[in-house]
Amino acid sequence: MIVAAEDSDFDTLACEGKVRGMPMADGGIAPDTVLAMLRGLANTIRPTCDPAAWWIIEDDEIIGLCSITAGPTDAAIDIGYGVATSRQGRGAASRGVGEVLKWATERPDLIAVTAETSVANLASQRVLERNGFQRAGTRTDAEDGELICWRKAVGA
Repeated sequence: MIVAAEDSDFDTLACEGKVRGMPMADGGIAPDTVLAMLRGLANTIRPTCDPAAWWIIEDDEIIGLCSITAGPTDAAIDIGYGVATSRQGRGAASRGVGEVLKWATERPDLIAVTAETSVANLASQRVLERNGFQRAGTRTDAEDGELICWRKAVGA
């Protein structure tokens, strides 16, 4: 299940280690600096596309986060996602991305969802393949190296 991540959720998480009464998975879902960056990104995107991030929840525990990382541009949004190391390999990322795709399909202003994965991140590539994404090219990022670009049509 996914639940929209509100700005105030990030404060509660930082102070209490919980969001809406649900605990975070063992080991957390990302370092505090990454969560702070994703919060800022969501606040930038939220005025044009809300929600801009979703908690991935399983068994009443927050185990991951899926965020819009760019857009909407040319009727497309770019997403990123992550799952707590202690919960990886169980299909949660695939289910979370699938639910975000359902949300995107219901938005008449969106025609596609895009994502990028490291060429070395086979697990993340499988998440996108399972959800019907197609490879759309590659690019080199100064920080992340060689990336595979993915695209999935969702509407119009």
